[in-house]
Amino acid sequence: QRDRRGLYRAALRKLWEAGVLYPRRRSRRDVAAAAGAPHGEDGAGEPVFPAKWRWAGGRPPPPEAVRDCNWRFRVPDGETVGFVDGNLGPRSGVAGADFGDFVVWRRDNLPGYQLACAADDAALGVTEVVRGADLVTSTFRQLLLLRALGARAPAYFHCELVRDTAGRRLAKRADALSLRELRRRGVPAEAVRGLCGEGAGAPPENLTELFGMLC
Repeated sequence: QRDRRGLYRAALRKLWEAGVLYPRRRSRRDVAAAAGAPHGEDGAGEPVFPAKWRWAGGRPPPPEAVRDCNWRFRVPDGETVGFVDGNLGPRSGVAGADFGDFVVWRRDNLPGYQLACAADDAALGVTEVVRGADLVTSTFRQLLLLRALGARAPAYFHCELVRDTAGRRLAKRADALSLRELRRRGVPAEAVRGLCGEGAGAPPENLTELFGMLC
């Protein structure tokens, strides 16, 4: 993706020309504080960027003329964005309520995740996307981006997440499957090597047994 910076800049410029972008210095922490309520780990109930912080002075200057700002995509408030998922069935979210204006270009002069995904899918002609169910809300955002870019949306298949016995998803941010954490919980090295197809020993017969060791 470092070699595709020109593609992302072109997409950013196209979005600016369409009048759907504006710059702001507000951070995630600012947005969370303004929301004043906790949000779910999988994106459900996430804080919405306050409308009072939107750009209100006509068309903003072009992206190349603004530095040290996040560029946000202005969602069409009240519009229901939906798709039929290959695994979860019909999914929908209301722009401005279930998700708000989101970052497409970061203040450190790098493309945001949403823009990079949408631009790559459009440029590569991707027809099917398979990823975790925690990214359904991201799909709503990317559908809006693809539409604004005049690109065809792929089909989506969101997989269920692997969770522990308490219902928490196993994620890097929680150090769920790091070698340090596995060792701390007493999972034998042979079990991990066996799961990866390496080494001998008596590895767990399936993932359920390994997760049972973790939990």
